[in-house]
Amino acid sequence: MNGTQTKQDPQPIDGDFFKELLKAGLSWLRTNQEIINALNVFPVPDGDTGTNMVLTLQSAYDEIETSPSRDVGEITRDLAQGALMGARGNSGVILSQIWRGFASGLDGVPTLDGAHLAQALAEARDTAYKGVVRPVEGTILTVSKDMAAAAEAAVEKTQDPLEILEAVVEEGRESVERTPELLDVLKEAGVVDAGGKGLLYIFEGMLRYINQEPLDVTLVSVKPLSTIGVDEAQFAMEPGQDYEVVVDFHPEGSLDLENFYQDLEEMGTSIQMGEGEGMYRMHIHVPTEKRYTPIDYIMTLGTVSQVHIENLMEQMEQPQKDESSEIKLATIEPGEIATVTISPGVGFTRIFASLGTAAVVEGGQTMNPSTQEILNAFENLPTDKIIILPNNKNILMAARSAAEMSVKDVRVIPTRTIPQGIAAMLCLMPGQEHDDVEKKMLTMITEVESGEITTAVRDVEIDGIDVKKGEIISLHNGQLVAAAETLHEGCFEFLKAAQTQDYELITLFYGDNITKPEADKIADDIRKAYPDQIVEMQHGGQPHYQFIISIE
Repeated sequence: MNGTQTKQDPQPIDGDFFKELLKAGLSWLRTNQEIINALNVFPVPDGDTGTNMVLTLQSAYDEIETSPSRDVGEITRDLAQGALMGARGNSGVILSQIWRGFASGLDGVPTLDGAHLAQALAEARDTAYKGVVRPVEGTILTVSKDMAAAAEAAVEKTQDPLEILEAVVEEGRESVERTPELLDVLKEAGVVDAGGKGLLYIFEGMLRYINQEPLDVTLVSVKPLSTIGVDEAQFAMEPGQDYEVVVDFHPEGSLDLENFYQDLEEMGTSIQMGEGEGMYRMHIHVPTEKRYTPIDYIMTLGTVSQVHIENLMEQMEQPQKDESSEIKLATIEPGEIATVTISPGVGFTRIFASLGTAAVVEGGQTMNPSTQEILNAFENLPTDKIIILPNNKNILMAARSAAEMSVKDVRVIPTRTIPQGIAAMLCLMPGQEHDDVEKKMLTMITEVESGEITTAVRDVEIDGIDVKKGEIISLHNGQLVAAAETLHEGCFEFLKAAQTQDYELITLFYGDNITKPEADKIADDIRKAYPDQIVEMQHGGQPHYQFIISIE
């Protein structure tokens, strides 16, 4: 194999050979990508750690692939930059920090010997830990720490970087196996840490290349993740949703929200309200004959400052057009606040657009956008006031990385769910100050309860709940609360856990793995069971999850 070094040839590693080693690590990581994806704590069909790490490392390798440099310090510096820009998900961001530290430890180093390798791994460990606000042991951080310690111990015995790599991989394997003992949630789910396993595969791939072992054959067989066999859902307009009406207004006196909602319910559906600095924004879908009714009604309550009306039926009469082509994002003027939202489905994209978002980045579970993609979404907007709504806990770190890289005033609101993102968008009003909007959004996202309903892809017991593959599972604010035999039961188990009776509004966002008639039936049953609550249903278009549910 061209360019390979052996134990009998312990020369330092130059830039060319390091690139070969990294390519081997990427190949072995990609070969085992689905094994890593399957290491989900929750038995949901959206494992993405392997995918995120592969895409992050691919971006890093692309940055150095054609570099003419043979200087290891220069190569790893470019590698770290590529990893940073291509980082996806929390695992990808941490991996980029590992390479950033690795490169820092090799600054000015032309070739990699044993001492430099140990130094680089130590810097990688330190940088990764510093990059996480609350480091948790039993994760990729622990594996990086143990691998660095193995290198530091090995360098006392040898200066051969390849022998040190062997020690690093051996300790990495043992460290990964220990992760469940350090993190209860892993032990309970019966899995090792996915990020730590991915890091091991990268260095293991390097060692396999040196030993001339195959990089395209997995060591462990893994069954493909289950898919849900239902017909693709068709987006159909609900009765009474001919027009979308959005009204901004200032009430003359205090607004009786209970009576206000009751009056609006007589006019239409999909009712949403936002408030900020004395201004309210009302969103509603109404039949054609009532398209001006909400405006006339609100004019009796105060002063209307802005009105938006969109003919939804006209859009539905053009089925040959892609739904996404009908979406119009907000036009931003210099000095205005622009929001960037992450959306997992075209239905949610439409909702965010109707609420005034300036940019949408496609993403969610299994498709976390990169730091570069988030950065590109707002860098060319004609304002320096930016708010990012990640809407997923696994996108939060990439959003913060994008914010740190920009010269603009970028605020990241830590929205971990789509319902939180929608609640935050309802705070966006014309003429508000950046600080005020941020403060209001941070408050609003704590006042919404989020639910996710999906199908389990494996057997597991978590938090005392015994889950069987194929059952419907319910998550409340990211925590597993129930396993059920039917989708109907799973929805009601979530509503019970969320103490829905104490809230006013239930909004069901149905995904692309459930038909609209099925969703309608469940929504009707919820209305009967919760007669005192407003129950709305909208198309979210998200994959994997039959429902995302918001309770306010």
